[in-house]
Amino acid sequence: MTMPVHSVLFADPGEAADLAAFLGRLLHYDRAAAVRLQAAGGALAVFGRPPSFDVLAIRTARLAVAGAGAGAGTGSPATFDTTVSAGEFLETLDPESPTGVAGVLPGPVTGPPWTGMLPPRGPWRELPGLPGPQELRTALNTAVGEFRARDEALPEDRRTRAERDLIGREIWSRPVGGTPLPLRAVHAAQSLGFLRPQPDLPVGLLAAGSWLRLRSPYGSVALRTEGSGGLGALQLSVGRR
Repeated sequence: MTMPVHSVLFADPGEAADLAAFLGRLLHYDRAAAVRLQAAGGALAVFGRPPSFDVLAIRTARLAVAGAGAGAGTGSPATFDTTVSAGEFLETLDPESPTGVAGVLPGPVTGPPWTGMLPPRGPWRELPGLPGPQELRTALNTAVGEFRARDEALPEDRRTRAERDLIGREIWSRPVGGTPLPLRAVHAAQSLGFLRPQPDLPVGLLAAGSWLRLRSPYGSVALRTEGSGGLGALQLSVGRR
């Protein structure tokens, strides 16, 4: 039996290009990465989990029209929920497509456990105390410098992966400003392209239950607070990045 080919159409080429860049960054950290895709209400939410940071990364894209097989382009909104290979999905994205069909969904894969435990729908409330974007970048640069200095200071018999991991966990678990957000979440946002060098970049810290979410116009990272256990319930609105 031949499965239908599901096409994804984006609102403009920039949406597909930004999503392709995000998928490329995820694959830099995990060449076998899977992503969960949820489409509803004219938006596509893409969830990934870069293993180096222990957070969920969330990128959204505005959709135009999507269809299946011969039904593509009929004007029906895209609605689906599937987990696919990030690499296979990236290969299909074409921001310059003259037909407007900018991507084709690969076949579903058996997702890792995190794909069944996404952040809640809400309500999300804003938390005070998050430093501005420049202060966040300064904190990251200071932490990276400290890690390198402490790593170089290790005696030869202690220069092991386990010892370096201990240093990294101690540095990246530190709270940011007067918030409960660990520095590793900021590091993840920077590495995934969510914190760009713009002095007026709007960033915010949100909370819902035991979840925290660092949000910028380019994407979000979400994580559970310490001691909450697990990754949470399966729900998320796809209407916001």
